[in-house]
Amino acid sequence: MGKVITNRDENYSQWYNDIVKKAQLADNSAVRGCMVIKPYGFGIWEKIQAQLDKRFKETGHVNAYFPLFIPKSFLSKEAEHVEGFAKECAVVTHHRLMNDPNGKGVVVDPSAKLEEELIVRPTSETIIWNTYRDWISSYRDLPLLVNQWANVVRWEMRTRLFLRTTEFLWQEGHTAHTTSQEAVEEARRMLDVYAEFAEEFMAMPVIRGVKTANERFAGAVDTYTIEALMQDGKALQSGTSHFLGQNFAKAFDVKFSDENNKQQLVWATSWGVSTRLMGGLIMTHSDDNGLVIPPKLAPMQVVIVPIPKPGEEIDAVANDIMEKLKAKGISVKYDQDKKKRPGFKFAEYEMKGVPVRIGIGKRDLEKGIVEIARRDTFEKNSVAIEDVDSYIEKLLVDIQNNLFERAKAYRDDHITEVDDFDTFKEVLESKGGFISAHWDGTTETELKIRELTKASIRCIPLDNPLEDGKCVLTGNPSTQRVLFAKAY
Repeated sequence: MGKVITNRDENYSQWYNDIVKKAQLADNSAVRGCMVIKPYGFGIWEKIQAQLDKRFKETGHVNAYFPLFIPKSFLSKEAEHVEGFAKECAVVTHHRLMNDPNGKGVVVDPSAKLEEELIVRPTSETIIWNTYRDWISSYRDLPLLVNQWANVVRWEMRTRLFLRTTEFLWQEGHTAHTTSQEAVEEARRMLDVYAEFAEEFMAMPVIRGVKTANERFAGAVDTYTIEALMQDGKALQSGTSHFLGQNFAKAFDVKFSDENNKQQLVWATSWGVSTRLMGGLIMTHSDDNGLVIPPKLAPMQVVIVPIPKPGEEIDAVANDIMEKLKAKGISVKYDQDKKKRPGFKFAEYEMKGVPVRIGIGKRDLEKGIVEIARRDTFEKNSVAIEDVDSYIEKLLVDIQNNLFERAKAYRDDHITEVDDFDTFKEVLESKGGFISAHWDGTTETELKIRELTKASIRCIPLDNPLEDGKCVLTGNPSTQRVLFAKAY
């Protein structure tokens, strides 16, 4: 296939774009800032979606769907929320087109102006809490645990496929509770669901933490986050869970009668992950040969390639191996395309990150063996035909674990404790990654550090030990370290 991937060390951004395109994950669309997710990319997203949905339902949540359009007045009811999203909103002002009287296609019909403009959903808190007012009347109606799989629109000026697009896919959970404690527990529970999924299925190690006041979700009391580290030393916010307090209940007058028949405002959470996880998957594991996918999320876990081409004897062995692998729940493809040479196929599946490749040649068959290659390390082994299914079953587990341990080793090696600002800047530029440093707790200092270095506070880790120190910038007293990094 030739050299089609830019080297990571030469141009990391172009390397990323090359993989997205060449591995057939997504394309830019005719709509500026939006993407077309191609079948192979959507196959990975479907696996992400299926596993998360399973976990949501195991924790008592149910799925629903709410409108794409939100009346403008709804966003006006929670001031902090609307301020946080105002610059990103797409607005529908008319409901009809008409033929241009001058014969130049179609134009907006000026007589079809809406009485109230509609906002294309940037997030659904307002429309959902307006609905919850009708759903909730008693403590018996709570907790209300609802999730929605949907698309959202946030008008982005600078976009990158999967990481930041004007329209993207996500899920958003919205829950209502009788007490503050129950809502906080829900927000923390869902953060744990995200973290466990990221590590167990994506093989992507994450740090669980809480955002600073400046970095919180608009309208939240607290925002919890999982932060991952990409191979270029930048952080990626990979999922968030918000304790909303009673802010939206107040805005939309959502109350319940408690056990003493007294009216109380409900307590709320929201939480979500998006197709941004696809970007995290690419940047955590892939290499200069293309995409690398953990077996648990690979649309195709094993591919069988005949050498030099399919034949009755090879077909028989390949079909037998396929049956055995499928019986173990392993997804497998037998590539019988005679128009492509084996070398081309090897490069193609390497580019697509298929975890395991089986090569079946006539000479190997005479010896009763096949060649098995793993994508993560490029290691090849000859395995007896009768042992292939059990060998691959164990190999997929080993690949999954290896990818996680490799990513974790990189992440751990790129967490650096720093106690002065000169060292802070030096480490940020020469090594990157997370910088663990003291901060005086003020938004002023937080913003000044970002202005000077482009590094933001990614989170205050949930397992942070108390530790007296001095702020890395101001020298003012501090009681704990926080994690700084440049980020996507």
